[in-house]
Amino acid sequence: MWCFRIASNQTSHRPFCHLEEDDSFEDAFDRIPAAGNMDLQTAIQETQCALNLVLNNKFSQALDLLKPWWRDSMYHALGYSSILVMQATMTFEHRDIQTAMATIKEALHTCQSWKSVCCIGVFAGEMHAELCYAECLLQKATLTFVQDENMISFIKGGIKIRTSYQIYKDCQNVLNATQDVAGQSDSFRQFEGGVKLGIGSFNLMLSLLPQRILRLLEFIGFSGNRGFGLSQLREGASSHSLRSILCVLTLLFYHTYVSLILGTAEGNLVEAEALLEPYQQKYPKGSIILFYSARIAALRGNFEKARAKYEECVSSQQEWKQIHHLCYWELMWTHSYQQEWEQAYQYADLLCKESRWSKAIYVYQKAAILSMMSEEELKKTGENVVELFRSVEGLKQRLAGKSIPTEKFAVRKSRRYKAANPIPLVIPLLEMMYVWNGFTIVGKRADCAESLLVTIEKAEEQLRNDPNPSEFHTDDSCLVQMLKGLCLKHLGRLLQAELCFTQVLSSEGRIRYDHYLIPFTLYELGLLYKQQGDFLKATTYIENAKTNYKDYSMESRLHFRIHAALNSLKGSPAGTP
Repeated sequence: MWCFRIASNQTSHRPFCHLEEDDSFEDAFDRIPAAGNMDLQTAIQETQCALNLVLNNKFSQALDLLKPWWRDSMYHALGYSSILVMQATMTFEHRDIQTAMATIKEALHTCQSWKSVCCIGVFAGEMHAELCYAECLLQKATLTFVQDENMISFIKGGIKIRTSYQIYKDCQNVLNATQDVAGQSDSFRQFEGGVKLGIGSFNLMLSLLPQRILRLLEFIGFSGNRGFGLSQLREGASSHSLRSILCVLTLLFYHTYVSLILGTAEGNLVEAEALLEPYQQKYPKGSIILFYSARIAALRGNFEKARAKYEECVSSQQEWKQIHHLCYWELMWTHSYQQEWEQAYQYADLLCKESRWSKAIYVYQKAAILSMMSEEELKKTGENVVELFRSVEGLKQRLAGKSIPTEKFAVRKSRRYKAANPIPLVIPLLEMMYVWNGFTIVGKRADCAESLLVTIEKAEEQLRNDPNPSEFHTDDSCLVQMLKGLCLKHLGRLLQAELCFTQVLSSEGRIRYDHYLIPFTLYELGLLYKQQGDFLKATTYIENAKTNYKDYSMESRLHFRIHAALNSLKGSPAGTP
């Protein structure tokens, strides 16, 4: 077999696009090169060109560029499998997953071959092959988690992740040992960028895990440092390597999604905007770039700008409909934040019809939106809300042998409609808004928070004046009080918010079904005390939620948030949790 060559005087295959810092990535880079010998530098450059095509919405062309070499070149194999994995994880189509899995297995074989036969020295060839192998293993683990419905697959995925993690650690050791010798050659910079992406991502991911999970992982060799992970990703993002944009996308995902769903919503939007800005110049119509531009606008409370960007993202390409579905989800929520229920319904309906991610959640959310409408608005849709809720349980799916927590939540809530005379849910869409931490976003807009407060207080009054309270009355009242407290907190009415939260806690013994309300309220009250500067009290309430409650809806999600909140309280004036 032939061997990769990195020496500058070996130019039998001239790179078809020379990428410098100030390249504008125009269509000149979109043509497929003639066949010839493939060296390492050219392989990296062609994979970079394929990545540029993806960022310019030319997904099929990117695959066409990589396909001739994907069984022979480790970087072509990595790029080719990455695109197919991205597609499979967005579609959840069995056929797409199978195709991506077969491609990854071939890519792993290609990388393994290069580890075995490389003849140009340990650093340049073998370690690049190790790096690509680790990335492919991570991809395979991702697909293993979603491919089969049993715990064996879950364990297999975990083993692949552990192997990948160990390879990255070995690569980091090599990087540290060869830094002075290797200098700043392009091959070294590319290797360094890959190590920073892997080590940074692992440290950031592991730092998010609750202590009870992290203790188990530390026993088998995992550890995570968030500050170190973020610093590695930031260095990788500024390195002008093949993986720079991947570091950027990882940081953007952390700041705009992970910190909100699994943390305390303290993502750094200033940094996110700074990271995105140069790519907005290079890929002004790129759907991925437009999507994150829209997401940042939404998190700043500029829902009008966000919707315009999401709509632009949808119209920017028609090849990958999955990106449309991500936009529909976000458009549904931006309309919901402003209680524009008819528009929100349109996007919820599109998701039900087109996306395969979670039919149970989509149908539940559609039914929840319809529940918020007036009788006149509901009549125009022609939908039967009761039948929609009743259908949710039959749509539940299992991933890695487990149900999706939010699906389980939706199924449990929708069971109220199984009875011949169902007891309607109270403001169910606002409850789901809380599940996805949407009140943190609404809190950026006082007008929206005030409007939601009016809706919540109407529900509160209806419950107070109900002549025949149902078995769900206390649960519904506690839900309303918790959501009211959140609105009041974001409006700066902290004492009133505290009263709402304590009212929920005083009803603990009378809650029959929605037991999640107590630990979540303890957590929210802890955050309220943190906002007021009472860090000791904040820690006490959050620790109470962590230690004294179990087996409730979305328990793991709350433990992620608790972990983030306690970390943010460490070193604060009142002591350390």
